[in-house]
Amino acid sequence: MRMILATALLSLSTTVVLAQAPATPPTPPTPPTPGPGGEVQRSYNSLKGNILKSADKMPEDLYSFKPTPDIRTFARILTHVIEAQVGACGAVNGTAPADRIKTPAETAPKAEIVAALKASFDACDKAYATVTDATALDLVAYGPLKRTRIGIMWGNVSHDNEQYAQLATYMRLKNITPPSASEK
Repeated sequence: MRMILATALLSLSTTVVLAQAPATPPTPPTPPTPGPGGEVQRSYNSLKGNILKSADKMPEDLYSFKPTPDIRTFARILTHVIEAQVGACGAVNGTAPADRIKTPAETAPKAEIVAALKASFDACDKAYATVTDATALDLVAYGPLKRTRIGIMWGNVSHDNEQYAQLATYMRLKNITPPSASEK
């Protein structure tokens, strides 16, 4: 009987120890690339997450919300982000205007707006990936001008930041905590 009890206890203690020990050590996150390309990429990724989470978090019936009659709806801010990203990232990617993502109407269903928003971020992921220390100062045709690759990307970050601030304000007005505030 003692032998059975000892075997059971040994088996149980081994199971507890093994259950507590991780199977493999966690992989540390990849450190950001140093330099201008890495800096603009970090800023973009932070805004990307906040904008996408805002689009998901806002209920569909509030996509038509606007605080006063003379300003844009929540949906229009999102479609404006799509338009701006399609232009900036399309230019950096060398995508012809006719081949770029089409922006849905601000009255389109939430699912259609969110899908187009995600597609615009996919295009921007490709554009931001092209910004390295070696390519940052490359000139890119942007409308009638030529601008540096990193200048276009920092302009996009600045624009997305401004638009996210508006989305967050609209969310707060509807008692919805914006993503950047809820994850702290």
